[in-house]
Amino acid sequence: MARLYVEEWSPEYGASVDTDESLAPSEGEVDVTVEQASPWHPVDGVDDGFPAIAFVDGIRRVDARLTIDDPAVGPTPGICGSFAAGAAVWRREPLATDVEAVRVQRLAIFTGGATAELPELGYGLSYEIESVAESDPGLLISHFHTQMRRTEAEIALELARSGYFVVADGPISELAAESVVGYIKSHRVSYLPQDVMPIMARLEPGQRTPLFGMPSYKRYSWYQRLSRPAGGHSWSGVVRCEAPQSLGLERAVVLANRTAALLPRFRSEPHIDPRAPQNLVPIGALERQLRARLGDRDLIYRALRAATMGVPV
Repeated sequence: MARLYVEEWSPEYGASVDTDESLAPSEGEVDVTVEQASPWHPVDGVDDGFPAIAFVDGIRRVDARLTIDDPAVGPTPGICGSFAAGAAVWRREPLATDVEAVRVQRLAIFTGGATAELPELGYGLSYEIESVAESDPGLLISHFHTQMRRTEAEIALELARSGYFVVADGPISELAAESVVGYIKSHRVSYLPQDVMPIMARLEPGQRTPLFGMPSYKRYSWYQRLSRPAGGHSWSGVVRCEAPQSLGLERAVVLANRTAALLPRFRSEPHIDPRAPQNLVPIGALERQLRARLGDRDLIYRALRAATMGVPV
């Protein structure tokens, strides 16, 4: 029987199940037989004692909208944006969490292949100048976000090669190291066919679904439950994780078992984080530190306004 629930996430963050109506089906091919044949049953996580987990994430901010005003060709839009990326590293012995590998980058991006140097801003501010070939202003944010994701990927790969188990916030489109797992905390589509969908209601904290293959994306994926919030629906407290298919099934199963066992201990609580429980505590703490590294938004905006007012390009 279908039932009605109020989402636990605060409304300004959308919802953990973020769709217009019911959970939309995925358009990609999915192989649900790679680990278990149907009917599926929940799989218990396994804590294998891995000594350190690096949670990698990034945040971005548009500092100002720009316009190159050329009477001969009309206005050319642009943006000034800042992003920061880094890792919150949890260590088992001695028990501690530290922020590491933080990188801050500032970009001034223009459309239509245009460029314009920014005057001296002061306060140690400096923006790298980039452009997109197309004239569509909507591509400015897309390009900006892509640059942040590339920086996150570089940090994740470096930490994985240094021996950390890496949980990267978001899909693993550019992450291919052996110890990197992509962590997706909200759901816009369902990757599961209807015949295995009932498993979602059966998952308990610390359990996961069997792995399923996503051949078109060259990934393995699985769902797991962090917690069962009071009054929650069958997808409450559920996240999806990914690992590259190049690992092979045996290695991917080890990573899936590890995440199922360990990630519930890092779940957040509603009084701490409005995206609880999916926004993990180390990621939330990392976001706060990264936001501070971006600097004061109002001060930066005033510096940009003062330095660029009517400056010829």
